[in-house]
Amino acid sequence: MNRTDKSTLATELKDKFTKAKVAIFADYKGLKASDADNLRRALRSHKTEVKVLKNNIARLITKDGALGDEAKNLMDSTVGPTLVAFAFGDPAAAAKVIHKFAQDNEVFKLKDSLLGTKKIDAGAVEELAKLPSKEVLIAKLLGTMNAPITNFVGVLAAVPRGLVTALAAIEKKKANPQG
Repeated sequence: MNRTDKSTLATELKDKFTKAKVAIFADYKGLKASDADNLRRALRSHKTEVKVLKNNIARLITKDGALGDEAKNLMDSTVGPTLVAFAFGDPAAAAKVIHKFAQDNEVFKLKDSLLGTKKIDAGAVEELAKLPSKEVLIAKLLGTMNAPITNFVGVLAAVPRGLVTALAAIEKKKANPQG
């Protein structure tokens, strides 16, 4: 690969790092090509793109410091064959797929990754995978926001209900004066 090709690849990858919500790094040494293709296919539906990161290209990407110090330190410490999954959609959904894949394939090991420009360790990727989906979180938020209104309506409805109950008891007592 000549210098121009390296520079072009570095520019493309830098753009992906900038646009991705999360970039999950993994060691894929020993992984079968068919398994890697299955991972790519599974991630495609989650707006996640998988690329192989060459160590010398990784250093070129962070050379100007535009991605931040944490990204530079991560790229400088990257050794060995590294696969990067760039999640442009829901980061938790991509993390779930990758975490499940890592559990099913023992040769696939998660590494320190980037959440935006912040470095996160492999354990944080697992925590990200345990988060509920975006839709579930929105539903929980809406339920929480709706609760005070629902409770207020219940309190307001209790006053007339109590009055109706009292009137029904008085009516029953007048209809049956001996009871």
